[in-house]
Amino acid sequence: MTNSGTAVGTQDGAEEPSLRFLSGGGEVGALMRSQDWSRSPLGEPSTWPPALRSIVSLMLGSGFPMFCAWGKDLGFLYNDPYIPVLGDKHPAALGAPFHAIWSEIWDDIHPLIERALGGQATYVEKLPLVMRRHGYDEQTWFTFSYSPARDDNGEVAGMHCACVEVTGQVLAERYRDEENKRLMTLFEQAPGIIAVLRGPKHLFEITNKSYNDLIGRSDLVGKTAREALPEVEGQGFFELLDQVYISGEPFVGHAVPLDVAREPGAPLERRYLDFIYQPIRDAAGNVAGIFVEGSDMTVRKQVEDELRAANRQKDQFLAMLAHELRNPLAPITTAAQLLKLGTLDAKGVRNASEIIARQAEHMTDLVNDLLDVSRVTRGLVTLEKEELDVNAVVAGALEQVRPLIESKRHSLTMQLSGEPVHVMGDRTRLVQVLSNILNNAAKYTPSGGEIVMQVSAPGDQVVVCVTDNGIGIEPEVLPYIFDLFTQAERTPDRSQGGLGIGLALVKSLATLHGGSVEARSKGPGQGSQFEIRIPRLHAGTAAPGEADGEGGAAQVEPLRVMVVDDNQDAAQMLAMLLEVQGHAVSVEYDGRGALQRARLERPQVMLLDIGLPDTDGYALARKLRALPELAGATLVALTGYGQDDDRRQAEEAGFDHHLVKPADLAQVGEILASVQGKAP
Repeated sequence: MTNSGTAVGTQDGAEEPSLRFLSGGGEVGALMRSQDWSRSPLGEPSTWPPALRSIVSLMLGSGFPMFCAWGKDLGFLYNDPYIPVLGDKHPAALGAPFHAIWSEIWDDIHPLIERALGGQATYVEKLPLVMRRHGYDEQTWFTFSYSPARDDNGEVAGMHCACVEVTGQVLAERYRDEENKRLMTLFEQAPGIIAVLRGPKHLFEITNKSYNDLIGRSDLVGKTAREALPEVEGQGFFELLDQVYISGEPFVGHAVPLDVAREPGAPLERRYLDFIYQPIRDAAGNVAGIFVEGSDMTVRKQVEDELRAANRQKDQFLAMLAHELRNPLAPITTAAQLLKLGTLDAKGVRNASEIIARQAEHMTDLVNDLLDVSRVTRGLVTLEKEELDVNAVVAGALEQVRPLIESKRHSLTMQLSGEPVHVMGDRTRLVQVLSNILNNAAKYTPSGGEIVMQVSAPGDQVVVCVTDNGIGIEPEVLPYIFDLFTQAERTPDRSQGGLGIGLALVKSLATLHGGSVEARSKGPGQGSQFEIRIPRLHAGTAAPGEADGEGGAAQVEPLRVMVVDDNQDAAQMLAMLLEVQGHAVSVEYDGRGALQRARLERPQVMLLDIGLPDTDGYALARKLRALPELAGATLVALTGYGQDDDRRQAEEAGFDHHLVKPADLAQVGEILASVQGKAP
């Protein structure tokens, strides 16, 4: 500002002795010396009291932001370091009333001013103030002190302030706090276990939720590791912590077992951990603590163990399957070679043929078991339920297993219910369940053993219990006896064989009937007991349950039959069996030959393989159905595929019947008999 009024200096520029307190002071000091004070409530500096002069001199000589407010109107004086605090308010603020300068924050600071004017000093840290010093509202923070300023008589005539703006510091602290909170949130929400241990006694300083969940409690912070987790003593973890703290070398563990009580008083629970103990060093490079980070791998370990077990089961099953298939193949091959030599008499031929038939039937049973268990476990089996008397079902199962029981000279005791006990079930499948159980009892009981089969009907259930005094079941096998491919250890004297799927099939079929099955054994050599439970049917009349007429196949008149199969041995053998029964049989090995010959011979029955070299049986059946000369012919699909979808495709292609290889001769006989019955 210009000298429009009285100047501080003399006319020749020499400084008046009474105004030397304004010397120096930088920009503000120069302004004070050149200021027109006529409009200021403070008046001319030459009239300022000694006390005010001393305060101004102190401020102008200080490098710390300061101001003072003097007199009734609190005229405002400040130094150069205070200019940044004022912003655009400088230089107009020099000498102006305090309230006019800081009206926007007056409500915040006026109580403090009043205390200073009342003779009481105040000190405030990081006071938030919204200031308008650059033309807009600005959030700031200040640390300052207000002190009373006294005149020459000792009376409070104003106030003095020493202040520092801490806006940058506060914002930095807030950013740091937010970062820390963000990091703590990430730390807390991290899926892995995290903890920080301090000192040689491994005091818990921080733990996250995953760590607390693993341990089963959250009261760890402030406790040493040994205090917080006494049950872990002796498992090697504390020793590892000591080693890492002393050596300064990290430790990495993979799938390490940890036994921990996850609730107060709970038994120890086994968990598996992947983790690292990472030493934490202070500024001097010394180990001050340990950072713990890892993952609970228990579920993954269980899955891996299950996969390894499943893989072992698969290998064991393949080995058993190879063994079981080689067993019947050996006598079949030997018998076939003897027949090929042509040196056997009629008795020898008959014996060789019986061996082949018997062993082929055994192989068929193995394959059927495999198909059955596959269909049942995939939910592809549909039960054909009817009202049944369980006593009759037991009789049917016993009839199937009786030859084995008699061959091993077992004593069989039957304890039936003494009255009809009805269930709603599939006769064939229930016979399969009971015959499997009886078959196992007969196989795994040494010759001359005892088997008891009991039927009872307590309450709403029918219970069939099969007890034997055989080899028993090992305790470690018993919990898994109904799992697929589970079989007790084979020994040289236990060559009964089997694929380990029979009991799995029993359990699945019992479940499909709404029932259950349970196995008991006191251990090896102490026999076993199997109990099947099926819901009892109280209402209704029991089905007769008699089997269809037994005895030999019905006598049929000769028929014209064609066998179509690219397996020449299979086709010729089936043709020979049909010829023995008196039928006129022709054989073809592909679709083209079958189609041409069928036009000429007009067979009444055609047994067609599905997989032919030049076409498939479905396409061939459609072509045959289109021939007028074959109207009324019976087409039989003969295939290795026996699923429901295969049967549906066969029906859609025009087949009358669907048989699974190897063909059951009794079924073939029934089909031929039905055709003969329709013949004119």
